[in-house]
Amino acid sequence: MRILETPRDAIQGLPDFIPTKKKIELLNELLKVDFDIVDVGSFVSDKAIPQFRDMKEVLESIDIADSKSEIFILVANRKGGEIAAGFEQVDIIGFPFSTSPEFLKRNINSDFIKAEKTIDELQNIALKSKKKIFIYLSMAFGNPYGDSDSPKLIYHWAEKLISKGITAIGLSDITGVAKPDMIAEIYSVLTKDFTETEFGIHLHVKDDDWYDKIDAASKNGCSIFDGVINGLGGCPMTGYDLLGNLPTGNLLEYARKNNISLAINPEQFEKAYMKFIEIV
Repeated sequence: MRILETPRDAIQGLPDFIPTKKKIELLNELLKVDFDIVDVGSFVSDKAIPQFRDMKEVLESIDIADSKSEIFILVANRKGGEIAAGFEQVDIIGFPFSTSPEFLKRNINSDFIKAEKTIDELQNIALKSKKKIFIYLSMAFGNPYGDSDSPKLIYHWAEKLISKGITAIGLSDITGVAKPDMIAEIYSVLTKDFTETEFGIHLHVKDDDWYDKIDAASKNGCSIFDGVINGLGGCPMTGYDLLGNLPTGNLLEYARKNNISLAINPEQFEKAYMKFIEIV
């Protein structure tokens, strides 16, 4: 089990701008926890997500010297990828693809053809800059727009992405509709057929339904689990009420109950948690 801590998803929809200095303080505390990956922010439209209009300054100022975490940046187009690739601090460039054409339009003003072209461009950028690419399949377990959704559709897009050379794919459930049996079915097939690909999961959950979902993914080959240290967040682009992210503490609890070893510093986790509360 690898943990992708995502403060970016937690704070992107907040109405009040968090000062740059405070963002840097928060990220520095999170980087000391030694999560496997930390999603520190995004290079997207300032109008769409004004919270990260200071992303360049943040990246230039965070302290990665003693951190074991890989730095993840989300982008929505080629320009964002080029900016992210120019920072030595960045290890992974993420892109929010979706199996839902409606959500692709709402989220990044794109469609399947345009998004596939962007993925190809980002892959070329990553190869030249020696970065990794991580592609999200958003709305992977269903969507509220009436678009087609099924395990076959997820398989289709995963297979297509893998044929492009993508080696890390995260299935995302932003609206909390995923069921444990569907999670188990999808990951069991994907991890069996694509053994060289690392699969992740991004969950938005209620207080009482998180354990079985994590369990279904973990026991069927999923290896990267997104979390937010206090469960804050939700995608502001869905057009629906925001549903909180999976709290990272739930992942730690699951790991303890199942004897899964994590390289997390528990004391620093508590410090980072308190810093998150203080700032956010």
